[in-house]
Amino acid sequence: MSVMKNRAVLRWLVPVTAGVAVIGGGAAVGTFAAGADPALPPRSAAQLLEDLRTSRLDGLSGTVVQRADLGLPPIAALAGRATGNDLAGLVSGTHTLRVWYGGEDRQRLALVDTLGEQDILRNGRDVWTWNSRENTATHRVLPADAPERATVPATPADAADRALEAIDPTTAVTVGRTATVAGRDVYELVLTPRDKASLVHQVRIALDAKEHVPLRLQVLADGQDEPAFQVAFTQVDFRTPEADQFRFNPPPGVKVTEATEDERPGPAGKKLDRKDGERPDVRTVGTGWTTVVVAEIGDAATGGDATGGDATGGDAKPDADAPDAQMLSQVLGDLPKVSGDWGSGRLLSGKLFSVLLTDDGRVIAGLVTPERLYEAAKG
Repeated sequence: MSVMKNRAVLRWLVPVTAGVAVIGGGAAVGTFAAGADPALPPRSAAQLLEDLRTSRLDGLSGTVVQRADLGLPPIAALAGRATGNDLAGLVSGTHTLRVWYGGEDRQRLALVDTLGEQDILRNGRDVWTWNSRENTATHRVLPADAPERATVPATPADAADRALEAIDPTTAVTVGRTATVAGRDVYELVLTPRDKASLVHQVRIALDAKEHVPLRLQVLADGQDEPAFQVAFTQVDFRTPEADQFRFNPPPGVKVTEATEDERPGPAGKKLDRKDGERPDVRTVGTGWTTVVVAEIGDAATGGDATGGDATGGDAKPDADAPDAQMLSQVLGDLPKVSGDWGSGRLLSGKLFSVLLTDDGRVIAGLVTPERLYEAAKG
């Protein structure tokens, strides 16, 4: 299938942090790559983009290492532990994943750490999530009219998809150095925001010189020489995996939960009821790399007033038997208090993005400085 024509392939091939999801792209196509090792035939940015659009991917397997140094408190990891979902903690630290891709309806991801393994598998309409630590599994059957998309996002092309699909004049697109990733020669596309108000300095996408598939994605923060976020293959095989790789065989003693259509997919063994009334009202302010997302969530986002209170929101209290949930609540409550002519709230800021949780019930976020969030908060 065509990699660019089928968004599911790109979304599955490259994971990205939440902040990169609001990236705006750019259109100033740059010059040929300078001499570098390995020595590859020169390609312009326009040619590399065309290579990506016309490439085909029928199968893939490999090992992916993701590293994130966003300069944040350990909120992401705590959120994952509190909900029982280790995958929620991928926005911090270093993680190793095994991935398999056998087509738009066959994918598998395995997150492996020192305490166990968590797998997500899709085989046709069947989707399984398994947690080896708890020996629990959740099975879902996708509806027949489900949109064509990859259920298991996880390697170097979700971020590339998001960055490239919004190409417009807000970004300069140039060619970087050639390099070697996972033992394969690659070209490098470099996306540089023109708007200096963005916290993102560059996004670098390494494309396989033969298969034209992204093998590495790096996001550099403004003023930083090392990537704040990187996801890259350390080993890759472009042969289509065997069908057995996408079949889930429950291990002995596993507790299996059948999810219904009225439930959103949650961590293994857990159900999350879908309630339309809980969906926030979301809008955007600005364009391109300095886009700010504003979500109206109702009750105070910081939980109570600016002096503190329950950081989980409203009158909700964390379960006394859930120490990780209590720890997450405490971390949120310890975020710096901020105020101005826009109101008051708490601020989470890192190298690539900022998040403002206002006391009047809004979550405002973007790849921008806190000052840009305060402007958006004024309406």
